[in-house]
Amino acid sequence: ILMTSISHKHIMQIKHLNYLFFPTVFSSHLVQHEVVANYSHLFWVPGSDLALVPYMLLAHIDVVPADENDGWEAPPFSAKEMDGFIYGRGTIDNKQSVMGILQALEYLLIRGYSPQRGFFIGLGHDEEVGGLQGAMNIVKVLKKKGVQLAFVLDEGLAVLDGVISGLQGPAALIGISEKGQATVKLSVFKAPGHSSMPPRESSIGILAGAVKRLEDNPMPILFGEGPERRTFEHLAHRVIVMERSPDTNAFLRTTTAVTMFNSGVKVNVLPSLAEAYVNLRIHPAQTVQEVLEFIQSTVGDERVKMELVNGFDPLPVSSYDETSFGFQTIKKTLLDQFPQVSVAPGLCIGNTDSRHYTDLAKDIYRFAPTWIKPGDTQRFHGINERISKKNYEELVVFYFNLIQNCDIKELPSPHGAGHEL
Repeated sequence: ILMTSISHKHIMQIKHLNYLFFPTVFSSHLVQHEVVANYSHLFWVPGSDLALVPYMLLAHIDVVPADENDGWEAPPFSAKEMDGFIYGRGTIDNKQSVMGILQALEYLLIRGYSPQRGFFIGLGHDEEVGGLQGAMNIVKVLKKKGVQLAFVLDEGLAVLDGVISGLQGPAALIGISEKGQATVKLSVFKAPGHSSMPPRESSIGILAGAVKRLEDNPMPILFGEGPERRTFEHLAHRVIVMERSPDTNAFLRTTTAVTMFNSGVKVNVLPSLAEAYVNLRIHPAQTVQEVLEFIQSTVGDERVKMELVNGFDPLPVSSYDETSFGFQTIKKTLLDQFPQVSVAPGLCIGNTDSRHYTDLAKDIYRFAPTWIKPGDTQRFHGINERISKKNYEELVVFYFNLIQNCDIKELPSPHGAGHEL
């Protein structure tokens, strides 16, 4: 839940809860903590070897709204445990990473751990509405300090188990890029009139035709021109027909979704204005400008005006080869914990706070070891969001091991045996 103001009393209550649940993190002389933009948190854990470039772990503490009356099996802010699961808004987006990171650090500090490679933790408070206050202000703080990062790890992709038809066994997809995004407004203006004397074409009819053409003519398939190709090179032994479902189709092309259509104020009045909003998730092989040109060409009607409301290009593709420190360290940590899982680079079709960190790191990865099984994708921003207690424990272990694995100075020879660091 996002708050617009906060009192001194509330700040003290929050600090008390922090000390209650993670007393070592918030009392350790090793950990430096500051609140950014009133609600976001930035931690710095310095390393003993100053020659090692630090890295950063990200998560966000805000969530989308939830109403128990929508059909939740447990109150959405209760964290109620049922049948081995913890139910609640944010359990898989993204409180599991917030708590997992802090719990891992708590355990490490209790054991007397002191890192060789320093690292930051950034917990944003407004990721669900773009991260314009939380993540962006954390980045400003780091820029003032002159920080450069070896890599960033944020939320994004997960361990998919039985989610993609034809994929045999679980696969951990580590996001190496994000789709871009654009919101476009289409509008048609005609002189108003009375419904008893309708023209041959109304503003609504003209716009409806334009929307229909957009839906009938999707963006071109771009498989092989973005990071999704690498996903299936790594999973080459599994044959997948991706376009058969909306979930997998999103990896192949820029998707077009008409999300709003507005017109008319009275049943017997011909409206002068009709408007539609189109949300596009842009494939890494395209740009916002290319997408706008495609829409203009597809609509093919000068009476339909097009306006870019907001948008940004896809994010750069991060390294993932055998010399990539961040990718290989995440992969090694995964395989040590889940040897049965196939690991592959992937394309994150949603957007994360990490998109604001491109000036601080060339390599940005989007992954948490949350296990997603059939039916779980509907729980994101939906009802009955939940995580198994076993999986939450696995997240804590993953971050616990990842932090320690990052202490190596450099990767071993790529010709070494197995996935040992």
